[in-house]
Amino acid sequence: MSALIDPAELAHETDLVWLEDTAGLDYVRQSLDRLTTRRGRPAYHRDGRMVGYATLGPDAKSSRASGTFRRRVFWLLPHDRDQDPEGLYSTGAPSEAVDPRTVAPGVKGYKTERSEGGPASPAMLELGITLPKA
Repeated sequence: MSALIDPAELAHETDLVWLEDTAGLDYVRQSLDRLTTRRGRPAYHRDGRMVGYATLGPDAKSSRASGTFRRRVFWLLPHDRDQDPEGLYSTGAPSEAVDPRTVAPGVKGYKTERSEGGPASPAMLELGITLPKA
């Protein structure tokens, strides 16, 4: 879950690989998965689709117990807003969701008005920032 990700667990990220253009996505789900490699596209075993993943630098250590690495994976489920705009997440977002524009290597990311599906805040309006239509 996004809220449970300790920023220290992202310290060895060197890059984020996006498999889709995130410009049209209000949010993506993120999780730390146990993977066998530091780099390369990981296998995906959830419903829905993988949208991106993190790669780790050579200084990232594997777990002594399992030999796996904790890497961030970004994904969406079939009932998420991008596929079902009037559905469960027409407003609000899942707990592990973040706005992909706020994510970077080593940066956890956070929710925004856009990711929550809400109206622009007064500060955004004052700055002339508008939210794209879903």
